[in-house]
Amino acid sequence: MTDQPFRPEARAPRGFADKRAATLRAERRIVEQVSKVYEQWGFEPLDTGAFEYADALGKFLPDSDRPNEGVFALQDDDEQWMALRYDLTAPLARFAAQNWETLAKPYRRYAFGPVWRNEKPGPGRYREFIQCDADTVGSARPEADAEIIALAVAGLEAAGLPRGTAVMKINNRKLLNGLLTAAGVATEGQKLGVLRAVDKLDRLGTEGVTLLLGEGRKDESGAFTKGAGLTAKAIDSVLAFVAAGQTDRGATLDALSKVIGGSPEGDEGLEELAKIDAALKGLGVGGDQAAFDPSIVRGLEYYTGAVFEADLLLETLDDKGQAIRFGSIGGGGRYDDLVARFTGERTPATGFSFGVSRLAAALAAAGRTEAGETRGPVVVIAFDQARMADYFAVAAELRNGGLAAEVYLGSSGMRAQMKYADRRLSPAAVIIGEDEFAAGTATVKDLDLGRDLSRDMTDNAAWKAERPGQQTIPRADLVAVVRKIVEAAQ
Repeated sequence: MTDQPFRPEARAPRGFADKRAATLRAERRIVEQVSKVYEQWGFEPLDTGAFEYADALGKFLPDSDRPNEGVFALQDDDEQWMALRYDLTAPLARFAAQNWETLAKPYRRYAFGPVWRNEKPGPGRYREFIQCDADTVGSARPEADAEIIALAVAGLEAAGLPRGTAVMKINNRKLLNGLLTAAGVATEGQKLGVLRAVDKLDRLGTEGVTLLLGEGRKDESGAFTKGAGLTAKAIDSVLAFVAAGQTDRGATLDALSKVIGGSPEGDEGLEELAKIDAALKGLGVGGDQAAFDPSIVRGLEYYTGAVFEADLLLETLDDKGQAIRFGSIGGGGRYDDLVARFTGERTPATGFSFGVSRLAAALAAAGRTEAGETRGPVVVIAFDQARMADYFAVAAELRNGGLAAEVYLGSSGMRAQMKYADRRLSPAAVIIGEDEFAAGTATVKDLDLGRDLSRDMTDNAAWKAERPGQQTIPRADLVAVVRKIVEAAQ
């Protein structure tokens, strides 16, 4: 028996997506449009390496005793653990600490690129995805938070979400901390339990959150989640707090001031929100674009002050045409303790992050992406192998004229080449045989027009005789004629 050669199964690793032209172009457009806005606002680009030392990830690393848990990690040749970056914020904190003396401060940067998470993949949940961040490091002013919020509003609008299709929801951790302190909640474990419970308000509703604030909650599967263990009075205070949001930012501040009860930390949070409100007004950001919402707590524990989340308001549909709620498409807040992990000195910082892939998916689900398939280049038909240099010259001429073009490099005949151009959804094909070369002409086939006309022709012989969408032109007019066809197809 002859041993068969090993043939691996052609399969992509779970959680890692293959992206074709339409997806890549949609994501590229988002990055390009958002980058323009960020640079207009004075934020400079920064790109850090894909790997960071695992100890630099800090709270981002789920378990320091198991470096591969939650992240993709390996040991360097000096036996130090390195991990693919989990997000773009931890690398910024390391970069700022490493280069602080040479940076203009406050340091304003934006970044985009892939991040990797060693988590269980699922629908819409990938192990590799693209993030885009903007951060200010070195300013403790609430106005820095306001600027990041306004920047996020402008960036999302540039990415394809016009006013009224998304809203930034804003809160301040100090408000809830002050409320809990006044209610007698002292331990960090209890506070974290409250934050995690409130973060589930949209998904579980008031009843589910009430259970999580108390003894705990059993889900549909029977699994029990231990609660924060608050008293009934403290639970009522928290629920009153998260329900204090009003349509107007000023009215929300008034309502919150009555709930907080004059605690020092709560009053500090209210003062910061009032300054954010004033700055947002100066920046021209209305209440329909950015609103105060006490239910926004952001589950990550490193936020120290203002927190914010971008919520999609558009109606979105799944693959089956059913309405779905897309929810948050980005978020951020103030994190004043992150750089201090490296320096020992508190360094104020604030930022916003969104998933480029998630935003592209949201736009697609809302029908906001460009209609139709990705268009291919103009295809130069290759009749004669001896004339390949001439065909390449034709393609170069089209490219020099600003048109995407390629020469067919397969070994098939005319019919298969036209089928190739059709499959690429090319706007036109250029046909130059010996007769055309001799006469100084070129035949151009408008493939879109040919497709349209062929639908109306029932007689195949007539279609072949009339050759719809095809014209023979002087060779000197090639670029102008093809450009007209291409522009009509756009």
